[in-house]
Amino acid sequence: MLLAAAAVAVLCGCGAPAPRLDAARQAGTAFEQALSDADYPRACALLAPQTRWQLEDGESKPCGPALQGQGLPTGGEVQGTQVYGRQALLRLHQDTLFLSQFDDGWKVVAAGCTPEAHKPYRCSLKGS
Repeated sequence: MLLAAAAVAVLCGCGAPAPRLDAARQAGTAFEQALSDADYPRACALLAPQTRWQLEDGESKPCGPALQGQGLPTGGEVQGTQVYGRQALLRLHQDTLFLSQFDDGWKVVAAGCTPEAHKPYRCSLKGS
């Protein structure tokens, strides 16, 4: 439900100042780079608290090994970034990330997301 609301808010076409767009894009690309480098502790640090908790709880192991086992795609080149309020959508060549802004910066709320016709995105990694 949260992802559906975030998708609607993000996709509404509302603009955001360039620094907010850049900060969301940088957080998302840092997460992707950490995954690409197999630097799972760094990738885990870029996850939203609820997403990290659900990952660890669902896999019954610490974040690093749990994240490694998710088989998330390598996102590749950034295709677009949209920000609305404290939510962001980062479209990559082979992945879509949802992010939220926290007091300590942008964090990944969901990854491994693919659009589905007339439905919310389906994400392999997500928080509630």
